[in-house]
Amino acid sequence: MPSKIAKPSDNNKDAEMRLDNQLCFALYSASLAMTKVYKPLLAELGLTYPQYLVMLALWEQDKLGVSELGERLSLDSGTLTPLLKRLETSGYIARVRAVEDERRVNISLTPAGIKLKSRTAKIPPCILSASQCTVPELMALTYQVQGLRQNLLT
Repeated sequence: MPSKIAKPSDNNKDAEMRLDNQLCFALYSASLAMTKVYKPLLAELGLTYPQYLVMLALWEQDKLGVSELGERLSLDSGTLTPLLKRLETSGYIARVRAVEDERRVNISLTPAGIKLKSRTAKIPPCILSASQCTVPELMALTYQVQGLRQNLLT
């Protein structure tokens, strides 16, 4: 259980340096907790959390280049390539060199990858339940965190 958050009015000059007052720690620890909830759900499908993110991006827009996919997921090619190789080995995606530029590799869903989407339908309700939030609360939080990310990147 986190300790009481010290407010600036607490006359504690060190309040701003307390771990529990750090936004970065709140985001980091929430991310770890979220990933922990996803882990058993994805294990049933034979996916890791990063592989699931790749699949989500491809279900949203199939036939992406590796660089486009990396941008979408904020992953560099050194991190993304092993994920894609494992998804290809699992039969969910195909990696094909572009005819017009052999340096470019395009990623597309296979029939098994398309079919996998229906097997993930139970995940969002499980996450909603685990969060103990309403859909509007989760959407507001998502938009707020997306805005924070955008601000930090500009």
